[in-house]
Amino acid sequence: MNSVIKAILIATYALAISSLFVALPFGAGTVLRNISLVLLLIHVLELIFAFKHVRLYRGPLALSVLLTLLYGLFHWKPLADAQARQSAV
Repeated sequence: MNSVIKAILIATYALAISSLFVALPFGAGTVLRNISLVLLLIHVLELIFAFKHVRLYRGPLALSVLLTLLYGLFHWKPLADAQARQSAV
């Protein structure tokens, strides 16, 4: 399920960017750009408030920040859950 939601998020961003260059039918470009902007703002807030979990990523911190900006809690929540399971043991 997470993979489907991540694919939808990427498709939303890709369509919003493509709408800058190609007119989408039914005025969908403006709507997609607004949705993408709102998602990005929400993910920036998530990054600020969940940074302790974002830092748990085993790769580079910059990549973890990028993944959080793209996917939000679908990136950092599994990291937080894994840490909670590990500390419960």
